[in-house]
Amino acid sequence: MLKHLNDLIEKAKGQARKRLAIAACEDEEVLKAVHEAALLEIVEPILIGNIEKTEAIATRIGVSIEGYKKIEADQLAQAAEIAVRLVSSGKADFIMKGLIDTSILLKEVLNKEYGLRTDSLISHVMIYEVPTYHKLLFLTDGGMNLEPSLEDKVKITKNAIRVCEALDYKIIKVAAIAAKEKVDPKMNATIHGDELKKMCNDGVFNNGVIVEGPLALDLAVSEEAAKIKGYNSEVAGDADIILVPNIETGNGIGKSLTYFSNSLSAGIIMGAKVPIVLVSRADSHEAKLYSIALGSLISELN
Repeated sequence: MLKHLNDLIEKAKGQARKRLAIAACEDEEVLKAVHEAALLEIVEPILIGNIEKTEAIATRIGVSIEGYKKIEADQLAQAAEIAVRLVSSGKADFIMKGLIDTSILLKEVLNKEYGLRTDSLISHVMIYEVPTYHKLLFLTDGGMNLEPSLEDKVKITKNAIRVCEALDYKIIKVAAIAAKEKVDPKMNATIHGDELKKMCNDGVFNNGVIVEGPLALDLAVSEEAAKIKGYNSEVAGDADIILVPNIETGNGIGKSLTYFSNSLSAGIIMGAKVPIVLVSRADSHEAKLYSIALGSLISELN
């Protein structure tokens, strides 16, 4: 069980370097993070984008990119295509989003000719180091899927489980959250949570996975709240993965953790053939570094 995001870096340092393709690399915080990851021998960067601008930024912030592979791309879509083609041809191990719209990058990822499609669903997984929680907390999906169906939530859950498995979790506790614990036919979140729990009991998910739902957020993360309410569950107060009912819930919880509790974070897109490092432009280069380390660890499974 990991308690700190810095553990991701230490773990990533213990494996072979991964080739990281950065689409639209002309971004200051991205360059800082990539440079630090390279110094830590986690990745071998492949810079794709406006190389003149990138070199100017690197000079301004005092970062040397002399030894990095560089590929010129005048257009954002071109940078995204090159990054995806590098992975699909086996010349890169995973991708990082630089100064480019997510939609542009994902369009290339999902390209039927050379893209990185699988039979899974593209979904976003965030990991938070919360000062008041006893271990790392995984949150999904607050970034990609708007109102996921039950079938979608099965795939979203499996993507998050895969992230945990990349970090050597043997027991993975999933809380399918809703506003209350009782199934209400008027509240899809409660229906889905109940169905996901039944599916888990029927062996839909991997061994070692425990799904509880529907479960209110306080019961998922607070042992004290569970005791007060008399709620008994292996997941209550000890959840690893918080599965949210919709994007608004996930987005709100995530931003609350960041801005109200100063939580550190790492973010990754799952469901493609390789992980895609995707973090907010507002995130620091430290958050981006954690995300690179996370992506390198997941790519080790591929």
